[in-house]
Amino acid sequence: MTPPRLRVGLLATHPIQYYVPWYRLLAQQVDLEVCYCQQLTPRAQAVDFGGAFAWDVPLLEGYHHRFLVNRARQPNVSAFFGCDTPEIGRLIAQEKFDAFIVHGWALKSFWQAILACWHTRTPVLVRGDSQLPAKRGGGLRALKFPLYRWFIPRFDGYLVVGERAGEYLRYYGARSERMFFSPHAVDNEFFARRAAVARSTREERRRSWGLPSDAVVYLFAGKCVARKHLEDFVRAIATASRGQSRVWGLVVGDGPLRAPLEAQARRQGWPLRFVGFLNQTEIPTAYAVSDALVLPSDATETWGLVVNEAMASGLPAFVSDQVGCAPDLILPEQTGHVFPCGQVDSLAELMLRHADLPTSLATLGAHARLHIQRYSLAQAVEGTLAAFHAVGTGRAAPHDWRPTTTVSEERRLHG
Repeated sequence: MTPPRLRVGLLATHPIQYYVPWYRLLAQQVDLEVCYCQQLTPRAQAVDFGGAFAWDVPLLEGYHHRFLVNRARQPNVSAFFGCDTPEIGRLIAQEKFDAFIVHGWALKSFWQAILACWHTRTPVLVRGDSQLPAKRGGGLRALKFPLYRWFIPRFDGYLVVGERAGEYLRYYGARSERMFFSPHAVDNEFFARRAAVARSTREERRRSWGLPSDAVVYLFAGKCVARKHLEDFVRAIATASRGQSRVWGLVVGDGPLRAPLEAQARRQGWPLRFVGFLNQTEIPTAYAVSDALVLPSDATETWGLVVNEAMASGLPAFVSDQVGCAPDLILPEQTGHVFPCGQVDSLAELMLRHADLPTSLATLGAHARLHIQRYSLAQAVEGTLAAFHAVGTGRAAPHDWRPTTTVSEERRLHG
């Protein structure tokens, strides 16, 4: 006799293009109900993106969902009181979920769900990507330490997206045996397939964007905002191009810093092209025409899923040491490089080094394409199901959550 499917609830701020594929795949294994705090309009999504838009991939198909009533005075998804959904407590009590997932604890709505789970004794799991600051200590951290040490160990399970998230949870008292590897992931096949198709018109697209056919193109893809350190990328391209004329930069994205940096690059004659925001079905073209991705963000980039996208598309990545995914996705000299955040000369040196031997980027890209398979939607679902099993039976994790496979091991395993 087939056992009944688990009934699982999940609370998220709003439909996010990176998370929806995980929901869909998980919904094939359990009866999943995703509750959203609010639905962002194209105008609301304009913040930091430089203009209103809607994602060009379906975000509400393939899983059950509902939108809660957000009673916040100023509804938003970035401030603690921006999401206030008291009905989530009643829903948890009524539905009697076998388990419930929250995407962190930084919003009032999340706490409404967490407290309801504790009250009804519903197993509650957390999936977030917080990381410890590079500089330890400080007044704020000292104040929050006892509070975090009180509530973080009370979660029934932890869906760990990567190494730094695990370190963060352990620091605040999470038990390792309750941690399950559920990595940040994108639809690897979607990006691999679309990038492969786009490469058939690589030269044509390069011409349309004003990129020389023999250029070594470094790509920045993201919001043009201060925390992404786009200016560091622009300056590194300017520096590297003085030593190797084949170095070019491609900026995909929009935001408040685009116009001034684009104008500066134009005045100085730096080899950069700014092409604006590209939607999900369009961004693989940028990966196809580029040779490597650069993500110079500071520590507010708690992961950097653009790196997953690029690697799935066959590109290596150069990321700053403060980007959350660095210890997971960047195997130095194998899938890319890590450089000190804010050190433009270090980034420029890496760019110049590989521009002198562009085939090295193709080799790194092939390794990256292999390595990113470890960070897949299937693995994210597998870890989630293992967590459900453990919190339902009281048994510890059936496997080590930490990803340890190297590229050489992956090549051996996959032939």
